Parts: sequence; C-alpha cells; structure tokens
Amino acid sequence: MNAVIAAVGIMLVLSLSRVHVVIALIVGALVGGLTGGLGIEATLKAFNSGLGGGATVALSYALLGAFAVAIAKSGMAHALADKALAMVDRQHANGGGQVKWLLIGLLWVVAIASQNILPIHIAFIPLLVPPLLYVLTRLQLDRRLIACVMTFGLITPYMFLPVGFGNIFLNEILLANVARSGVDISGINVTHAMGIPALGMVAGLLIAFVSYRKKRVYDLEKIEQVEQVAVQYNPLSLMVAGVAIAVAFIIQLLLDSMIIGALAGFLIFSVSGIVKWRDTDDLFTEGMKMMAMIGFIMIAASGFAEVMKATGEVQTLVESSAAYIDHSKGIGALLMLLVGLLVTMGIGSSFSTVPILAAIFVPLCVQLGFSPIAIVCIVGTAGALGDAGSPASDSTLGPTSGLNIDGQHHHIWDTVVPTFLHYNLPLLAFGWVAAMVL
Repeated sequence: MNAVIAAVGIMLVLSLSRVHVVIALIVGALVGGLTGGLGIEATLKAFNSGLGGGATVALSYALLGAFAVAIAKSGMAHALADKALAMVDRQHANGGGQVKWLLIGLLWVVAIASQNILPIHIAFIPLLVPPLLYVLTRLQLDRRLIACVMTFGLITPYMFLPVGFGNIFLNEILLANVARSGVDISGINVTHAMGIPALGMVAGLLIAFVSYRKKRVYDLEKIEQVEQVAVQYNPLSLMVAGVAIAVAFIIQLLLDSMIIGALAGFLIFSVSGIVKWRDTDDLFTEGMKMMAMIGFIMIAASGFAEVMKATGEVQTLVESSAAYIDHSKGIGALLMLLVGLLVTMGIGSSFSTVPILAAIFVPLCVQLGFSPIAIVCIVGTAGALGDAGSPASDSTLGPTSGLNIDGQHHHIWDTVVPTFLHYNLPLLAFGWVAAMVL
C-alpha cells in the first residue's frame, strides 16, 4: 500500500475515533514511514526534523492567546458582546434573529477580509470569537455553522481572488508552477479558471445554513468559567485596547510576523497599566494554555508532513494515479482531484500541495488534451481540496481555537467533519465540471 494513503488513512480513522489529533498524527506518521520503507530510526529523524516547521505558527498562536486574554481584561470585546446581548434581550420575542444574522455576517466578512483587505489570516479568531461565544450561546447558534462560515472565508478568497494571500496562491504558486511545467499561461484569467470551483464553495456554505439551521444548546456556566462575562471597562481601557489592536495588526502587516505583532500589542497593555505588571506572568500563561492544543497540533502536523515527503511516495502516488486514467479526460480529472484531496488532507496546506501536483499533473493534462485554462483549474482545485476537512489545516484549527475555549466544540466532529462534507464534496463536483467545460 502507498505510504501516503496508509498514513492519512490511519490518521483520519484515529481522529474520527476521538483519539487526540496529536496522537493520531504521530501514529499516522510512524505507519507511513514504516510502510514507505524508512524504518523506525529514519521515520523518527524525519518527524523530528519537521517539528520546527510548525514552531513559528505555534508560538504565534501562544502569543495571540496572551494578547486575546489582555483584550478580554480591557473589556473591549465584552463591550461589543454587551451591546449584542442588549439587542438580544430587546429582540427576545423573535429569538434575536437580527442579531444572529449580524454576528454571522460579521464573522463572514472578517474571515474574508483576513485573506486580502487585512491579510492577517487566522489571527483574528482568538481575538474576536471567544468574547462573542456567550452571545452565540444565548442565541443557541450551532457552532458547526460558525465553523463553516469562517472556513469559507479563510479558503474561498485565496482560491478565487488574486489579492493578498490569493495573489500568492494563484499567481506566485499556481500559475508559476503550471508555466514551469511547460504550459503557456499568457492570456489566462485565473479568476475565470477558478470561478466554477469557487461556486462549489458557495454551494457548500448555503447547504451548511440548511444543515445547521436548528438551535443547539450549550452550557452557559462553562463559558462563564473561562470568559469573564461581566468585565468592568471604561473609555480609557477601550481606547488602549483599540490602539493595541491597531499596532499589532500594522506591525504584522509591515514585518509579516504574528509573533512580533502580538508581542507589541501585549506590551502596550502592560505599559498602559490596563494589565498590571505583577499579573502579566499569570495572564501570559493563561493565554498560552488557551492556545496550547492548536500549537501542538500544528507542530505535529509539520512532522507528519515531513515524514510523507521523506518516503518519496507522495510523488509515487501522483505518478501511479496516471496509470489508471487510460486516456479518459473524465476519469483523469476525477483521479487528479481525489489525489489532491488526499495529499492536502495529509500535509494540511494547499500552498505546499500545488508544486508537488503540478510537476506530474500538468504534462498528464496536456497529454489528455485539456485546455490551458482547464489545466490551471484542475491543479488549483486539486491543491485547494482538503484544506477544509483536514485535521492539520489552519483553516480548521483556526475556527476550533476560537469556538472550543470552553471545551464544548470538538475539533474533529464539530469542525473537521462538517467542513469536509460541506466544502470538499461540492468542490470535488464543481471542480470536475469545470475541468470538463473549460
């Protein structure tokens, strides 16, 4: 059996069986390495060498957690939550319908903006979502819907709009690798190429609103234990919080570093006195504990991906799939998309998957007679497939980090499985249709 299939399969089965994702990733990496012929020592060496790849993001999340706790202490996010709660109370007769759609729309817009207008990616989630959980719980909103809304905003913009992270994915990675493999991309509108697959994401989002339309009850006491729902705040604390957030985002944009941005924001709280100097150590520890699970998953995922690469069987999987196509464009497009889904779910990054797939798929597409725009669509969709629904993707880890601070939102069953069903399946279908008609 191919090592990638074995590793990803074991990892997914264990995760679905409620084995912790970190353990599932480690066991999956060991199975993949041994199946790929690396041996136990070489497998562990590859896994250990890959751990550093996730350390930067893990540390970024730990600092963002501390920053988020400082914001909570200032009362800024809770001022917003109090306004929302007042609106809920006023609209109690109709169930707070307007507030519900306002909050869903807010998270949707911010998630989309985090990819282009203000390219901070998942950094907004630990800051914005936890303080709103009390309101969302009062409204009995299904958190699986919120996870789907945010995941849509984290993925669709970069795979469709060539701005911000989309410029990196579409122009610098997708088009560049297709051109490097010998296809003339002059005159190709990449937005046109990815338009139909993006409609698949839209369809999945609309289906999610139907799937999770019913109310879901969560324990308010568990939220109150981790979120201070009656924080005292004043104009000065709110102003300092606003300045800290603005400085953190500006520094992140200028230096491309969530670590320095979050650290700068945290220091502003400390220097201003909003966070007492003697309390900084405890507050910092509290924030890091809040984000610890996400950080360890990201670190383990980097080790897992490194083992997959070390086996050399990612390339073998891509090449072996070509043997089953037999000059059929329909079968070829479907197999290439399925391989992309499998590889991305294992590696956890669309951006890392495209260069691997393009080297083999582009010549194969040319041989099967696909047009240049269809080739761009196939490779781009194959890379994007699996970003939603991967236990190791930041597009699923991000929503979980905000929705699970009270332990009532399971990463696999409440984020990974819903996003897999509502995005990967429609994206697979729409991507195949696009490949056949473009």
